[in-house]
Amino acid sequence: MSDSFTREISNRICSHMNEDHADAVLLYAQKFGSYSNSTAAKMLSIDAQGMNLTVEVSGESLPIRIEFDHTLKDAEDAHHTLIDMLKLARTQK
Repeated sequence: MSDSFTREISNRICSHMNEDHADAVLLYAQKFGSYSNSTAAKMLSIDAQGMNLTVEVSGESLPIRIEFDHTLKDAEDAHHTLIDMLKLARTQK
C-alpha cells in the first residue's frame, strides 16, 4: 500500500462504501469485474492501483481485483475516481 493509502484510509473508504453505497460496489463488480451475474459485493480494500472485492455468484463468494485506469494520488482522488466509475457503469448496458 502506498503512503497515500494507509490501512486506516482504506478501511474508512471501504466502510463508507459498504455501509452507504453497497449498490455502487455491486455495480463495480458487475461492470468492471466481469461478474454481471453477481448478486452482492463487498469492498475489502483499496489502494492507489485498484480495489479488492468479494462477490456472491450462485451462492459462492469469490475474490476479485479491479484495477483503476490511473494511479490514485490520495483519498480525494479515490473519491472522484469511484464516482466517475459509477457514472460510467450506469451508462453501460
